[in-house]
Amino acid sequence: MKGLYLVEPVVALYAFSSFLIYPLVQQYVYRTLWQQLTNTTFPISDNTSRCAANSSSNQSSYHKEVQRQASLFSLYTELLSTIPSLVVTLMLVAYSDRGGRKITIILPLIGTLIYTLAFLTVSYFELNIYLLIGASFLSSLFGGLGTLLGGCFAYVVDLCKDEHQKTLRMAGLDMMIGLLSGVAAISTGYFLRAAGFNWPFATSALCQCLILLYAIFILEETVKKAPTDAVVIDGSPQRTALKQMIYGVYQMFAGVSCRCKTVLLLLMLIFTSFSFAYWGGISLVTLYELNEPLCWSEILIGYGSALSTAVFLTSFLGVSLFTYCGMPPLLIVLIGILSVVSGMVLLAFTKTTLLMFIVRVPLLLSIMPFPVLRSMMSKIIPKSEQGALFACLSFLESLTSNVSNAVFSSVYAATVSWFPGFCFLLAAGLCVIPVLVLGVVGLVGVDVIKEDKKAETDISGEEDPVEDQNDNSPLVC
Repeated sequence: MKGLYLVEPVVALYAFSSFLIYPLVQQYVYRTLWQQLTNTTFPISDNTSRCAANSSSNQSSYHKEVQRQASLFSLYTELLSTIPSLVVTLMLVAYSDRGGRKITIILPLIGTLIYTLAFLTVSYFELNIYLLIGASFLSSLFGGLGTLLGGCFAYVVDLCKDEHQKTLRMAGLDMMIGLLSGVAAISTGYFLRAAGFNWPFATSALCQCLILLYAIFILEETVKKAPTDAVVIDGSPQRTALKQMIYGVYQMFAGVSCRCKTVLLLLMLIFTSFSFAYWGGISLVTLYELNEPLCWSEILIGYGSALSTAVFLTSFLGVSLFTYCGMPPLLIVLIGILSVVSGMVLLAFTKTTLLMFIVRVPLLLSIMPFPVLRSMMSKIIPKSEQGALFACLSFLESLTSNVSNAVFSSVYAATVSWFPGFCFLLAAGLCVIPVLVLGVVGLVGVDVIKEDKKAETDISGEEDPVEDQNDNSPLVC
């Protein structure tokens, strides 16, 4: 059977299976800690809020302690799983330039399946929830979401020759995440209320098995050429492959001019600083909704998560519209950052259910900076080193998201008793960093990206290299 060059089904089904259980993870930990700390069953109500029925001072103190313990549990999980996932991401995605993109897709799927099955086991047999930290560490040895997305973005770059198509298809992958995760988030609350925790975990595991079969047997490989430098050294050809993994990022920077290196580093700084602020703030939304005075039920959390994932669709539409209108990429990135700032500031002072839904409107364009920055950086790097680029980006994004989750969880545990919304103000304040660096990139000159596209074609041999010798390009140092 002939394979397909469509990586979108992998991203779509992975998003559905992940977001089917992602809202449940914090709720399961929250409910378990509640039972352990209070020796009572978790209060479940059909009302929009549980706070009205549990407004005593004892219940309020219980909420604060459970909030603190839940945020610390998240902190421990992130700390233990971060380093293995980062190392695997950097090595696998960099090696995919020679060894193929599918390995960066298949291994993270296996790791996610292991984690989901571990969660199902802990939930079904009512085991100690701290076993989930060990399961998270084990799954991180196979890579994580950053590994999968890094491989998928590099896969898309292999297929796209037009820069406009590349930007839109990268944004399309983000949109797939939003659409399917939104559907999963809506169904999660009803699924939990009707069948408990076990069936959602089992359904997610089944979906992940289907994705794994598709990736192994149907998805075609885009990197067809075998490594030309696979020289046997002391009877072990694996050493050359390991060397390519370690020095992939170095080769990526060595292939561009000094001015391009400067712009590339600045764009990476924007990417990582914005990722730190955005994912750190967003990671605490579910805990904030479980806390007083909102005390949302699982149904409301499902609707809130679905509305939050709508930003992927609206951001894709925003990128498409702004790109079609000829808006400069840096301006699109700025609009996305300002969207996050406004949403986080409003979120910090939200105390009612209605406002909690309305406050998500300013966040509708918050994902736009990610595909635009990826596309801008991919234009600078030669096509032969795209895997190294996305390995570096996935490494940085995973590092910043995991570290930001740990930092924001610890800050939330320390501030939840006096101002739960402080972390959202912190996220908004940290967005000042990418805005300032964005101005520096504007001063350096974004024409580097356009001009280095010509340098890339010279490197790939698609144009006469003699022509480049007569070109007075400002890229030459």
